Amino acid sequence: MTKKKACGNVQSNVFKKAIKQSTALGEASKEGCNMLEFNQWFFVLLANFLVLFFVLNAILFKPLAKVFKEREAATAGALDEAKLLTVKKEDAIAKMNAELMSAKNKAKEIFDSLREVGVARQKEMLSKAEAEAVEMIEKARKELQAEAEKARAALKADIEKLSEEIVSKLVKA
Repeated sequence: MTKKKACGNVQSNVFKKAIKQSTALGEASKEGCNMLEFNQWFFVLLANFLVLFFVLNAILFKPLAKVFKEREAATAGALDEAKLLTVKKEDAIAKMNAELMSAKNKAKEIFDSLREVGVARQKEMLSKAEAEAVEMIEKARKELQAEAEKARAALKADIEKLSEEIVSKLVKA
């Protein structure tokens, strides 16, 4: 027999057996036969299940649960710390902004006061310069008047001399 035929025979035998068992099961269920029987194997399987349950619980499930709880606690701790740091950052930013505004206001007040002092000094210097200019103008006017008086007096003296000379020339002529 070839390998193909042997394989085909084995497969067909397996299918035939499966069909026979399923029909036998179907007939047994029709007769009202119970599928679960309480015999010695039921208690062996129950004992096997309980032993495996407790062994796996101690070896696998509890350590895994512990690892998951530790991981969750670490994650929660990191999240809480991140929230705390975020709050601290927000507080620091608010404090820095308040200090910055305070410094800006203080600088503005200083600038305004210095500007007022500068304007007052400028006005004072302008009024002083204006007073000096008025004083110089008055002094110059007085000097001009004095010189004008001197010139008039000199001209009067010259006029009298000239008029005497004219009169004497006219009388002589």
